[in-house]
Amino acid sequence: MSTIDPSRERELQSALEAKMAENRSIADSFRVEDGVTIVSTEQKSAFDQNMRDIKEIKSLIAGLQDLRSVEDWQSQPMTDSVAAAAAAGLSIKSAGGYRTASLGELFVESDEFKSLQGGKAGANMVAPFTLNTGDLAGTFSKKDVYAALPSGDRPGNFGTRERDPIVIPPTRTRRIRDLFPARTTTAAVIEYFRMLGFTTPGTTASNAASPVAERSGNAFALKPQSSMQFEGHQAPIRTLAHWEAAHRNVLADEPQLRSIIDNELLYGLRLQEDYQILQGDGTGENLLGILNTSGVQQYDHTAAIASDNYGDAIRRAATASFLAYYEPTGVVVHPNDWEKIELTKNTQGSYLMAVSMQVGAEARIWRLPVIDTPAMPEGTGLVGAFGTGAQLYDREQATIRISEQHADFFVRNAVVILAEQRLALATKRPESFVQVTFA
Repeated sequence: MSTIDPSRERELQSALEAKMAENRSIADSFRVEDGVTIVSTEQKSAFDQNMRDIKEIKSLIAGLQDLRSVEDWQSQPMTDSVAAAAAAGLSIKSAGGYRTASLGELFVESDEFKSLQGGKAGANMVAPFTLNTGDLAGTFSKKDVYAALPSGDRPGNFGTRERDPIVIPPTRTRRIRDLFPARTTTAAVIEYFRMLGFTTPGTTASNAASPVAERSGNAFALKPQSSMQFEGHQAPIRTLAHWEAAHRNVLADEPQLRSIIDNELLYGLRLQEDYQILQGDGTGENLLGILNTSGVQQYDHTAAIASDNYGDAIRRAATASFLAYYEPTGVVVHPNDWEKIELTKNTQGSYLMAVSMQVGAEARIWRLPVIDTPAMPEGTGLVGAFGTGAQLYDREQATIRISEQHADFFVRNAVVILAEQRLALATKRPESFVQVTFA
């Protein structure tokens, strides 16, 4: 008799039905436009997570059922032992202890045989004759459940199969976008103006503000006029996209694979987005990245004070941004350069960066958050007023679309999975950014 609590299987069945009901509800919200399935990132993520849970619960239920079957099988007597015991007689439990009887005697004495009433009730017993091995005095042994297990590195036929999940590479957690406040648009082109030449008081004539007397001789004093210059610019909405093909049967048989494809496609967009924000050259369908925008200030660490380290260079670049009347809000560096900054020591061998190695710390320097990313060229840093001096516009956030309408995919039972986003970058005040060239 099985020792598995049947309530466990009922609980799993209830959980399975709840997950399936939730996914049916999500599937009802999918939209199809012009043969293309449209689903939001949140819906896709929830649907895929439910499918993983459904697969796991189904595997657990099948495992419980297989375990119950193995227990029942294990309790059955071994064939050769039954034959030997039948010939010699069985020691079976009775009211006075144990008595010896043959298998035939036990059959004739059974309730199942007596139900035939000597043939009056027909020739078929209402139930098969069974013998409880628990009533026998040790003449039966249990099967060895390990006898048929596979050997070597090849799987056998015993038990159920469990496929180990695919291990995907880790994703980059810190992104350039994190330095920008979120802003959406419905336009196709962003038009904006850059203010030119409005400099520090006392330098050029563009900002002519100065103390003025009430009178000059017999006349009221003439106030000075400032000259503000504006230059019009455009930031077109650009599209970042890529796709992957997959066979319909593969996605149906391996729901996890569909989730991996979706996530990797979206992650690929994020990597390209970081590169475009920093290094886009503005030609063709590229964004005009901050590093390639004219008017960005330059700070050359090689021409600075000889004793300055990388951290000093970043602080002096922040000062240049302050002097342009913009408070810097972030720093972007290559991981190798950030490593050099964090590992900088004083003459006593103590680290200059005040971080806790035990619990970790937020990446900051000179009170500014730091994004260390391979999208930044090694040997270059960027300090500036992200979100004030430049603005990122989301026309369409990253989405996943699936369709058969590509080439001959329909007759090949294949689908195309497309990841796409649309955005624009407007660097309105280039002087609020300082590009650092490290020695």
